[in-house]
Amino acid sequence: MIEIQNLNKKFGKLNVLNEVNLFTKKGECIALIGPNGCGKTTLIKSILGMVIPDNGSINFDGHSILNKFEYRNNIGYMPQIGRYPDNMKVGQIFEMVKEIRQNSNLDLELYESFKIAEIIDKKMSTLSGGTTQKVSASLAFMFNPEVLILDEPTAGLDPIASEILKEKILKEKAKGKLILITSHLLSELDDLVSEIVFMQDGCIQFHKSVQLLKSETQEDKISKAIAQILKSTSNFKSHE
Repeated sequence: MIEIQNLNKKFGKLNVLNEVNLFTKKGECIALIGPNGCGKTTLIKSILGMVIPDNGSINFDGHSILNKFEYRNNIGYMPQIGRYPDNMKVGQIFEMVKEIRQNSNLDLELYESFKIAEIIDKKMSTLSGGTTQKVSASLAFMFNPEVLILDEPTAGLDPIASEILKEKILKEKAKGKLILITSHLLSELDDLVSEIVFMQDGCIQFHKSVQLLKSETQEDKISKAIAQILKSTSNFKSHE
């Protein structure tokens, strides 16, 4: 579905992505995790065409995304912090995006679950962070994309809204869609993801299935398995 080969990106002297290789398939729900500044956001923005890599390639469904934009119609993106024109009303945002996407096959489940219709006349500048997240989630899923990229999707959501979103993610996973999730809350990933990609210092340290990760570490939680790997890696480096 998305194939990334030998991707590099520098901002000035800072090497943000360093020979990144990643191969993903339909039906995978992948957690992209790592410490702040490890390159996760730059990698996501590269996939979305918002950052142009210095070299390397990104293919979407077997075709290079370089100088292309149509492929983005097949991606639903939920940013960590949604930024919208302050003076536009919620309803205007949805109408604008519908006009851009030109897709009549709408998925209104989150729109209805989050009761977006009740706030369509409110200006975006008046919304709380959690309500803005609901708008972003509803937009990401609305157009039935083949790929969902969710950047810290539950950040700012109340527990009920968070559960509604996680249930929706599981439904889309069951449909065979490719889902990429970044999250610092590893405890939330246990029931959602099938693959773990761990990044550090602009590199992918490992890409493993959750089943293999738990088997290798003899842990039943993703957070504990990751912690054990990081601890063993740290111990190894300290003895070099």
